[in-house]
Amino acid sequence: MKPKSHNLLADGTSISDLIDIEMREVKLRTLSDQQLYDLEQQRIFGKTWLMLGHESEIPNEGDFVQRFMGEDSVIVSRHKGEIYVSLNVCPHRGMKITTHDAGNAKVHKCIYHGWAFRPNGQFLASPVADQCMHGTIRDKEDLGLQQARVTLYGGLIFATWNIDGPSFDEFLGDAKWYYDMLFCRSDKGMEVAGPPQRFIIRANWKAAGEQSAADGFHTLTLHRWLGEVGNYKKGEEEGEGGDLTPEMFGAEVSSPHGHALRCIDLGRKIRRLTGKNPDELSTEEKLKVLPPPGMNPEMVEQLKKNLSPEQLQVMAWMPPQVGGMFPNVLFGFVYIPQADGSVVGSMTLHTYVPKGPDKLEFTNWIFVEKDTPPELREKMVMQTIQLFGTSGMVEQDDSDTWPHMTLTAKGAQGRHSTLKYQAIYETDKPDGWPGPGIVNEGFTKDDTQWHWWLYWYELMTAEQ
Repeated sequence: MKPKSHNLLADGTSISDLIDIEMREVKLRTLSDQQLYDLEQQRIFGKTWLMLGHESEIPNEGDFVQRFMGEDSVIVSRHKGEIYVSLNVCPHRGMKITTHDAGNAKVHKCIYHGWAFRPNGQFLASPVADQCMHGTIRDKEDLGLQQARVTLYGGLIFATWNIDGPSFDEFLGDAKWYYDMLFCRSDKGMEVAGPPQRFIIRANWKAAGEQSAADGFHTLTLHRWLGEVGNYKKGEEEGEGGDLTPEMFGAEVSSPHGHALRCIDLGRKIRRLTGKNPDELSTEEKLKVLPPPGMNPEMVEQLKKNLSPEQLQVMAWMPPQVGGMFPNVLFGFVYIPQADGSVVGSMTLHTYVPKGPDKLEFTNWIFVEKDTPPELREKMVMQTIQLFGTSGMVEQDDSDTWPHMTLTAKGAQGRHSTLKYQAIYETDKPDGWPGPGIVNEGFTKDDTQWHWWLYWYELMTAEQ
């Protein structure tokens, strides 16, 4: 009897058959299959670096939050200045060590049999010490909580179960050059503006994840109201009706690891939002006239200390504004016009945490720079909640489409339909573009999302 291939599903379908590389199509079945979902927990969420939060959420000794790496609950805690990520499973009988979303504890004690652990996951003792209820078969050093590999990036907490796998920098690759412009640009860094918002969506996590890979085109239709109402409605270039098509032009950064960024022309925004001519402004003047989201003109000086001249060139030309990190992170650093003619920035990150083949937990963090003046901070938080929060207008649009995609993927006929990524760039990076990576200029295409699926394919079919 031949051994069963790790690449075959129960009905004999090969995972390799779910993606047609030549045609750039993905079977819709990928958004509903239980066995595929179970394999993703091992091959995607068990192998890649996952964002769990920000260090400003746990500033003090003993602070902790409960988060998820795939479907595995973990305790993210601070101990003696370091951050640890421990599997939230008691090694005694499998009970959760903590059931709280957040808190502070010098010792984490399992409510079932009382086994106790330090914030770094080290086993302390079991009750009734003279009876040695943890036994003598295993040394106490072997009874601690399983530890993930942890790294901090711009204050963001990332962890992986792939202890000997690629470093975080290797995982980001060339995309890091662009992410640094968002997360490592200021002197003091970012901080959270309160705990993250969360809600459940009846959809497969990949429906949201692949959109986070810089899908710009859906803005024209799904978010059409942005060009029809409020302060987005009318601009000199857009004309009556607020056509959003000009916002679809720019540069897009793809990654062999599925990361993606959309870089949108700042000059066009300067003309529309400030009335100034960007061709008459220097790099520094452009950044002060329309500071990056989350900054005011006084904070722009910090950019010169933390970024290279080449990065500053991109920041004043086509700065990254939306995109994602594989597998399940979306970021938005966007400019929001106000009724009085001013502009308020929004800094937000989402994760799409899998809770089953047809369920995900949407988690939304709102960020501000630590140097952000209180008045600007308040405006940023309010604007971000209204647009990108759990009840935000943009997220109401997005979270309506993903469940429908998941439902159609369950149909006997629908599951054989395909997701198509056939709008292909035929251009290279803009002339004079100083940044690395796979960069294409022009109207937004499908390349970034296709690279997201190619990395999913690579991980799902790799030899185990």
